[in-house]
Amino acid sequence: MSWLEQKVLAYEQMRFAQEQNRRVLPFEWGLEHVGGDPHDRDPRAWLDQFIACTLAHSDEWFTTTPAGDYALEEDVLTFTSAIESPWLENNRVHAQVFKARRHGPAVVVLAQWNSRWEEQQNVCRWLQFLGITAVKISLPYHDRRAIPGHARADHLVSANIGRTLQANRQAVLDVRRTLRWLEQQGYDRLGLLGTSIGSCLAFLTLAHEPALRAAAFLHVSTYFGDVVAAGLTTTNVWEALHQDFSLEEVRHFWSPISPYPYVARLAGTRKKVLAISGRYDPTFPNELTQEFLAEMKRKGVPYESLSLPCGHYSMGVAPFSYAVGYRFGTFLFQALA
Repeated sequence: MSWLEQKVLAYEQMRFAQEQNRRVLPFEWGLEHVGGDPHDRDPRAWLDQFIACTLAHSDEWFTTTPAGDYALEEDVLTFTSAIESPWLENNRVHAQVFKARRHGPAVVVLAQWNSRWEEQQNVCRWLQFLGITAVKISLPYHDRRAIPGHARADHLVSANIGRTLQANRQAVLDVRRTLRWLEQQGYDRLGLLGTSIGSCLAFLTLAHEPALRAAAFLHVSTYFGDVVAAGLTTTNVWEALHQDFSLEEVRHFWSPISPYPYVARLAGTRKKVLAISGRYDPTFPNELTQEFLAEMKRKGVPYESLSLPCGHYSMGVAPFSYAVGYRFGTFLFQALA
């Protein structure tokens, strides 16, 4: 292990240790969140059937209509989510709009897990400076959508199988409703920028949304379950799952919200893809990134990539943040020109 890798990993551990309010929530099947019976005697069999059907008909699962109550006030867009979760706070989408001076392209920005309202605003201002209108949406259960008793967005990624499926589907539908609003404002050159779990959600949206031309992903991986099992920042979730399930089972349960099964959908679409990763990332391990990129190549999906000698948290600090900002900025500017 090189000196630089040791230094990066020490920084990652330090940043991870600063977040001390993680909770280990108990495992639950949560079938009621995806249309099942919570008292089903064979939840595994029901879920197996649900997963097979969802993967085969993902266009239907990820489809939505425009919201009927878009409202823009002081550069904050709000509307009703297409998914009705059990919590009213989570069912109202909030998005920050950074409108460029000229009416050019627009990008929906999806931040990392547990991001705060004020985070990634500089990212949006950078896109705005480049002439790209940026709309940063709050992910389910985040900041203004947080639910009582949960300062962290525990319900987006948790040991509740069905609720995690529902929450990530909800995020994709929220993005698509945001895109419909942008179209109503006259934007037709549309893209995405996703970070960490935001990159996963951005990929799911890119694979199912015809209106999108390009997407930049900061951190990329194969399966949702792989990251939960191997990642540093999801150790509290894996702690509640690993005693009862293998990695293969968890990968299977969450395959409908994973990028890997949908890679082939991008073949022949001419959509532009940029993947930026950290070689020393303990949250999105580099071997998973390389496996994902190899699958993109096997399926004939063109992409651009940048690999930096950093980790997950450290990608967001200098000097790496400057290289990342320049790369995704120029990519989106050119791809959406």
